[in-house]
Amino acid sequence: MMKALFPFFQWADGSWVGTTVRNSRMWFPVLELFHLFALTILLGTTVLLSLRLLGLVMKKQPIPELARDLAPWTGWSIAVVLTSGLIMFFSGALRYYDNVSFRIKMVLLFSALIFHFAYFRRVVRRDESSQSPAAIKLAGIGALVLWFGVGLAGRSIGFVG
Repeated sequence: MMKALFPFFQWADGSWVGTTVRNSRMWFPVLELFHLFALTILLGTTVLLSLRLLGLVMKKQPIPELARDLAPWTGWSIAVVLTSGLIMFFSGALRYYDNVSFRIKMVLLFSALIFHFAYFRRVVRRDESSQSPAAIKLAGIGALVLWFGVGLAGRSIGFVG
């Protein structure tokens, strides 16, 4: 499977975006700054909403209202994380090709995005009384595990390989 992706990794690494970022002393750190800042916002909104789903904070705050208030922050942070991450990937695609931490991060990232858009958002937009407590708790725990997993796997790319 991964051998079939090698030409894509080569293309990304040799692209003008990859070459420009890789050959600049400024671009990668700037991209990483935006990437980590957006991830921090994403994790912050996820933690707050997940703790509410688990009934640990803001118990009087309706979940749909809190989700609506946090949605712009969550949406923009996902967009910035994906955009900056893609550009950083291009700058070192061949380094990431055999990196197990990178592969784990990608599996967790795609899982987190699918979970977020297919399940989590559906749960947080509906009234609490119309859902089972187990479904609500699953949304909170699942979001925390997946998004923190993405962050941890991302940090391990440079250290574990």
